[in-house]
This record gives sequence, structure tokens and C-alpha cells, in this order.
Amino acid sequence: MAQTKNWKIGLFLAIACIFITVAFYAYQVTQTANLQVDKEDTFLYIPSGAVYQTVMDSLKQRKIIQDELSFSFLAKLLKYQERVKAGRYRIRKNMGNLAAIRMLRAGLQDPVKVTFNNIRLKEELPGKICKNLEADSVAFAALINDPEFVGKWGFDTVSITTMFLPNTYQFYWNTSAEEVLERLHKEYKKFWTDERKAKAKAIGFSPVKVTVLASIIEAETNKNDEKQRMAGTYINRLTAEETNRRLQADPTLKFALKDFGIKRILNVHKEVESPYNTYKYPGLPPGPINLPSIPSIDAVLNYEKNNYLYFCAKEDFSGHHNFAVTYKDHLANARLYQAALDKRKIMK
Repeated sequence: MAQTKNWKIGLFLAIACIFITVAFYAYQVTQTANLQVDKEDTFLYIPSGAVYQTVMDSLKQRKIIQDELSFSFLAKLLKYQERVKAGRYRIRKNMGNLAAIRMLRAGLQDPVKVTFNNIRLKEELPGKICKNLEADSVAFAALINDPEFVGKWGFDTVSITTMFLPNTYQFYWNTSAEEVLERLHKEYKKFWTDERKAKAKAIGFSPVKVTVLASIIEAETNKNDEKQRMAGTYINRLTAEETNRRLQADPTLKFALKDFGIKRILNVHKEVESPYNTYKYPGLPPGPINLPSIPSIDAVLNYEKNNYLYFCAKEDFSGHHNFAVTYKDHLANARLYQAALDKRKIMK
């Protein structure tokens, strides 16, 4: 009896030891820190079409992982090796295998913030938007220059730039160029509410024309408190006999000349042959001269009804403008500004 009892105790202890060993190893494999051990969080980028070996190569090359064997053992057990998903993943400090593999297998990636503003030329858009995305900037450029692609949204290859509303957006890193554009079009449609479209119609403008005028205002001033007044002034010019319906906007000449460093517009600049020369041709130019901010777009939609036809930078160099109804008053304002400029040069 004693021998049987001892045998049972021995068997129990042996099984207990095996269980404890297995449990300890399971804990080690799943829970013990194995990625970014004693390092700060980092990001793992898995490109589209990547296979499991691609992931392991990246983990090893960047020294993110310590024990490759335990990671691979669990990855095989959880069938991650056949379920690799592209994306940008946050690898947290002292992350365990189980947490990491579950995240990667489920495709729980961290989004990327994409911010674009202060853009003048269409050619700048692909590089700016695709900079931190897997999306190919060349493919992006090809799409916005494809008449058929942009035409499905009612744009042409010039007016397509009015679709881009400067802001900060979140995308998954592996979003394609076409998917990025689809998303930005959704944001455009969301922005152009029925109320905004009704205001545009009341002016006799389409959303594209509103954005074109807003881009000129954006280039003229960064003072939101006078944008509505400036919008009203430009709208007056578009219908005034005194100005032959010409905007005569200096920023459009700089755009036509592709020289944004011009400090003072001269008569020679006004002779440039371009549809963007608003001194030579009446009405709005064919496209925007930058990506205007939302306050500039809303300033056009909510323009101030006034009698102004002219404006000139204030002589106090505050960035604000003096507005005038008559050309005579405008010349007086211009002389004040020129005198202030001359005085500043003398003082220097």
C-alpha cells in the first residue's frame, strides 16, 4: 500500500512538474517582453504583398525582436504566417509575442496623420500628400492628371485642385493613391453642404469658382477679419464697368509668371500672356492659384456687401488693407503706402 501511495505521489509530482514547466514556457513564449525590450515604442512598416519572412527580416534588421524562435513558434501556432497584413504597426516598449502577433494578424495598425496646406502648385500635391504613406506619388500625379479619372467627379485636370481642402486627415499607411483621392473627394462632398452650395448659387458661382476666388483672397491676406470685405470688393469688380470686369489681382500675375518672390508688380509683369493674367482678361482665372483655407472659402460665401472696388496695403504694415470706392481715393491710399515704404528704406 505504501509503495502504491508513493508511486501515485511521484506520478502526481512528475505531472505537476511537467505542467508547471509547460505553463512557464507558455508564459515565457506569450507574455514575456520580446519586442522593443527596454526601448521606446517604434513602428513596424509591412508593405503591401509582404510575406512572413518580410516581417521577420524587418524585425531582425531593426533589432526590434530578441528571441526569434519563440516568436516564430507562436506565429505558426496562431497561423499568422499565412495571414500577414500590410500596414504601419506600433510596437510598444517591452511588448510580448502574443500581443504583437494578435495585433499584426488582426491588422490593427496605427493611422498616419496627413497634413497639407500652403500649397501653390498642383505639382506639389503628390509629394506632400504621399510623403508619409505607402501610396506612390507618381501614381497619385498620374490620377489627378487623368481627364477620365477626375471627370467622374465633375472636375477637369485644372479644377481638380479645388477638391483638396487644406486640413489634417488620418489614413492607414498602406492606403493606395486611388483610395486617398476617393477619401479626399468624400471630405470635399461633406464640406460642400446644401447650405454652402446655396450660398454659392446665390452669387452665381459654382463651388469651383468660389474656391478660385478664395485662392486669390488667400494670397492677398492672412487676416481673416477682412477676408469677407475683400471678397465683396472682388465680387464688385467682376460686375463693374469701371474695372472692365477685371480682377486686376497681383497674386494671379505671380502665379502666371511662377515667380512668387516678386515684391512689386510692374507694368511689364502685366503684359504676361496667360489666362491667369487678371489685368488682361476679365473674370476669374481658369483655376485656383493655391489651396485656399476654409476661412477664405467661407469668406467668399459670406462676402460683405459693400461698394468698394479697390484696396491697398495699409501704411502701418499691419497686414491689413485700406479699401476705397473710387480710383481717386485708391490712389491716395497707394501714395500713403508708397511713402511709408520709402520712409522704411531710408530708415534702414
